[in-house]
Amino acid sequence: MLADIQTNRISLSKAAIISGISLLIMVVAALFAEMYAYPKIIVRGDIRETITTLSGNKSLFAACILCYLVTFILDIVVAWSLYILLKPVNSSLSLLTSWFRIVYTILALIALQNLVGAYRLLHFSSVFTIPDENVSFQMAQYLNAFKSQWYFGLLFFSLHLGLLGYLVIKSTYIPKLLGILLIITGIGYSLTTLKPFLFSNANIDFASFTFYGELVFMIWLLIRGRKIKPA
Repeated sequence: MLADIQTNRISLSKAAIISGISLLIMVVAALFAEMYAYPKIIVRGDIRETITTLSGNKSLFAACILCYLVTFILDIVVAWSLYILLKPVNSSLSLLTSWFRIVYTILALIALQNLVGAYRLLHFSSVFTIPDENVSFQMAQYLNAFKSQWYFGLLFFSLHLGLLGYLVIKSTYIPKLLGILLIITGIGYSLTTLKPFLFSNANIDFASFTFYGELVFMIWLLIRGRKIKPA
């Protein structure tokens, strides 16, 4: 019996560390892709200038795609490790929570195919200096579809965070405050995703301050995860 408890404790600790490390790598990769690379190579409102910029920064574009891919692959790892971490609270709900993140990841990977298509168009097209209308139209379609499809998937991610927060609150080995922060983060993602469809004129600038819950959770997992002691 004692051996089973000890094994279970180690399993939860390892799951916490795996989650924390994966989330840390995801943050670094996502920040590079979303905050540095993508804004540097995409010129908003000018698809011709965007194509010219992309043609001169193919390596950066490829690195951007790779970082997005790493982020989404690690989403699967995190879905699995968090399922293990919170399985003792409620195994069925923990599984559902994991599936919501996996559905989000599938949609994100489908969206990423648009960037791959844009890169292939960039690589094989011979008209870049003055892009023709066909190239410009296809490129605009790819880039717009990437963002719109990915952001739609965030609705499922918000459901994942809401359920994750609930499980954390119900647990006896993770601070309840972290669960509350995760739920708030989930609400922020939901509002941001649904705004264009339900309340496009509403001011939800406050939502930009709700996205730190998962970051705080990541830090706690890295620092305190190895010391988790389930009741």
